Order: sequence, then C-alpha cells, then structure tokens
Amino acid sequence: MDNFIKKNQDICIDLLRRMKLIRLTEEKIAEKYCEGKMRCPTHLCIGQEAIASAVGALLRKNDFVLSTHRAHGHYLAKGGDLKKMMAEIYGKASGCSKGNGGSMHLIDKNVGFMGSTSIVGGTIPVAVGLGLSIKLHKSGQLSCVFFGDGAVEEGVFYESVNFAVLKKLPVLFICENNLYSVYSHLKVRQPEGRKIYKMVEAMGCPVIHGDGNNALEVYEKVKSGIELARAEKSPVFFEFQTYRWREHCGPNYDNDIGYRTEEEFLSWKKNDPIPFLEKRLLKADVISKAEIEGIEQNILKEIEAAFEFAENSLFPGQEEFSKHLYCGCAR
Repeated sequence: MDNFIKKNQDICIDLLRRMKLIRLTEEKIAEKYCEGKMRCPTHLCIGQEAIASAVGALLRKNDFVLSTHRAHGHYLAKGGDLKKMMAEIYGKASGCSKGNGGSMHLIDKNVGFMGSTSIVGGTIPVAVGLGLSIKLHKSGQLSCVFFGDGAVEEGVFYESVNFAVLKKLPVLFICENNLYSVYSHLKVRQPEGRKIYKMVEAMGCPVIHGDGNNALEVYEKVKSGIELARAEKSPVFFEFQTYRWREHCGPNYDNDIGYRTEEEFLSWKKNDPIPFLEKRLLKADVISKAEIEGIEQNILKEIEAAFEFAENSLFPGQEEFSKHLYCGCAR
C-alpha cells in the first residue's frame, strides 16, 4: 500500500479531498438542520465516505450512477454541484431537482448522476436498464448503483442481478454494508453465517469484497472491477463493510435508543476512514499538516458559499409543481 501511495500521490490527495468534502458538508447540514429551513428528511453518510470517494474518482464523467436515500456522498463524489445540492435540500428552484425532490431525490445528468430514491432497492433495476442501453448503443459506459445491505433483501435485487448476468451488462452493483436496515441488525434479517458477496457469486456474478473504510483498498479493488466490467462487458458485485455514525434519518446520534451499543459505535469510529488515510499520507511524506489544513479551509469556503446560495435562492412557484412529473399507464 505504501508503494501505491508513492506512485499515486495525486490520486491519494484527491481521495482525501473528496472524503473531506462529503464529511464537512454533512457536518454543516447536521449543524444547521435544527433551523428548520431544510424541510425534508435527510440521511447522512458520515463514516461511509471512503466508498463513494473511491468510486467517484474512478468513474468517467459519462458513466451512470444511481443511489439511495443516503445519496449526498455519491452525488458529490461523482462531481455533482454542491450549490445545487444544498439548494435542493432547501427546496429551492435552483436545486438539482428544481426543489421538487429534497435530500433523497437528487439528479444531475450533466455528471451522469441519474437519480436517487427513498424506495429501498428502487434504483437497482433502473441501473440494469441503463446497462442494457449501454450494451445496445455500444457506448462503452458503465452503469453503477449504490445500495445498502437492506436492499439485497428485496426481490428486485435478485431479478436485476440475474438479468445483468444473463445479458452480460456492464453494471457495477455496490453494496455498502453498514450492518443496519434502519434499526435492525443484519443478524436479525439474514441467516447466521451468510456472506452477501458469496450469495451473489453463486448467481454467476463476479464479486469483490473489502474494507469500506480503507479508501486505498476500495480504490484498488474497484479499479480492478471496473477493468473487468469494461473488458468483459460483465456485471461486477462489490460488498464493502462500513458503518454510519449518525441516526438512520436525521442529524443526531441515536445510540441511546438501544438498537446498537456505544461500544460497537466507538469501535467503528476508531476506523474513521479520513484520519486513517491522513496518517498514511503524512507518514509517506506525500502531504503536510499545513496542506491538509489548506484543503479543509478551501472546502469550508465552498460549503459556506453553497449554503449562502441555497438560502438566497427562490422557492419554485406554484406553476412549477406540475412540471417535471411523469407517469405511465398500461393499456
């Protein structure tokens, strides 16, 4: 890993910056949420930043990404506009979804971010559909979908993986396994001893498993998976172990309600992906503490400007409410 750092200094610093952008943005959201101006549920990914950052650093601009209700990190890592994201969370017309979607429903086709949704597993078949379009158009793109461990309990997950394997579609299935579906631990939802990635492997899909709090490991493993997907026009399933720090939905900590212990929380917090990477880069003399401070200060300025933009933007007018809405019917 030290050799990787020496040979890929710019990549390592980029990963650190991406993680800090996500972390500092969400910490500011948590700080200001109590003001009552963000009138939508918000799901924070603090503690899970390494996965989104590594994937975002590897994908091309025209590759597709879809996400879940916990989408901020995925959107920003794919190159999404921070100002537009904050305006969306504030419900403003200048938001990336015109103020109609809020925190859970982000979209930005300019960077290939094709949408996020509050429906668990809802974007998985959409990603497979985009994978089919890539194959038909021979465009050389990839379709990437993020989801949590809870989504693998949805029937549509199995249908989607099966179809992607059968049709050899270039789809990256990225499972961020943070152990919990809302307040239910994996052990009360799935049989003891089951490994999600092993189950998917049995379906004929290439799989990669790793530590989701080690950005360098995630980067190298996703890089190898992307190379396979592009060369073989094949789906690849990734399972990365990680942990969310804050409550399932909202800006606070919720260890007090009893679904997880303080000891478990603290043990995972010791594996914070950001200081882990910082220490490696400092030890390798790739970056200095002053340079890290400079990165943070620049990010904080970006965040301040984004919140100012969001607060000063206008709400959509009533005439906008019926626009950008679509429905289908079967005859």
